[in-house]
Amino acid sequence: MKVASLVSRGHALKDPKEQLRVINSETPVLCTLPRFHQMLEQSGLYPLRPTGIEIFQMNLGYMCNMTCKHCHVDAGPDRKEMMSRENLEHCIRAIEQLDAQTVDLTGGAPEMHPDFEWFTERISKPGRKIIVRSNLTILVTNPKYRAFPEFFKKHRMEVTCSLPFYNKFTTDKQRGEGTYDRSVEALLHLNSIGYGMPETGLELNLVYNPAGAFLPADQAALEADFRTNLRRRHGIEFSKLFTITNLPISRYLEFLIQSGNLDAYMQKLVEAYNPSAAAGVMCRNTISVAWNGILYDCDFNQMLEIPVETESSRHIRDFDPEALNARNIIVDQHCFGCTAGAGSSCGGATAKA
Repeated sequence: MKVASLVSRGHALKDPKEQLRVINSETPVLCTLPRFHQMLEQSGLYPLRPTGIEIFQMNLGYMCNMTCKHCHVDAGPDRKEMMSRENLEHCIRAIEQLDAQTVDLTGGAPEMHPDFEWFTERISKPGRKIIVRSNLTILVTNPKYRAFPEFFKKHRMEVTCSLPFYNKFTTDKQRGEGTYDRSVEALLHLNSIGYGMPETGLELNLVYNPAGAFLPADQAALEADFRTNLRRRHGIEFSKLFTITNLPISRYLEFLIQSGNLDAYMQKLVEAYNPSAAAGVMCRNTISVAWNGILYDCDFNQMLEIPVETESSRHIRDFDPEALNARNIIVDQHCFGCTAGAGSSCGGATAKA
């Protein structure tokens, strides 16, 4: 069954305020769960503060060639939001002001932004890591994007890509029919030009999201499992595997409600709260820039339209590292997803369970 974005369907959950209402108080169970800030207080971490901006993450837009069931961005072909050239220029100035060592480009499908190549060339320099978060299928589905792997290689970009599982059934169930075969084709091509090969230094990382209402298994064990199976079945090599917990927002929240798993999943996240994971959450060393230039503590707060606390620096044109590093990070119930078990971030697990 083809999935459409919440926005195109006019679904109530397209409104971030409705999503927050649901996860906070939709059922008697949710009303009684501990508040996330209370758990931080018990861990001596509240208010949560930055440790310094190390990662400059940009959402170039919500347009995507896919419409995955679990997508927290509610991305899809029908989403037209794209970062303007003006905001890209503001980002370039902020990156240089910060002298950011890591720039993380996400979406939607970031490759679909018409200024993707121009922007990458402007910020590329020796010693700076540029991450592109690719869904893989875009690199082989449309001839327009088939040259991107060579572009990635030219700028020694780190390619971090979604692959729900190492078999066809699970992958296609979560991301649509034909996704697995196209993903394998893209991975093999990336391997052929040196990505994922230790001697080249070209990093090719996979991202695993659980396909159901459960937490990811141990990251190291899953990585070994993926490596064995992808190597045996297709001869595919990769650098690392990152496990990311699904947060109860957007289309994944819709899945939890439709499947009757919302209460149980939220309870599971709360019960798995790990203070060590809380200390290492990605919002402490990352700033997230939305397509419209608004600044957020993280990509998830961006989707829930919870901007940074710092009123004087809430838009990329007013970027002020000193003020942003002195802010309190805004939290809510969805944050339990980043602190459950071994923790979850854009770079995978953050602590040992």
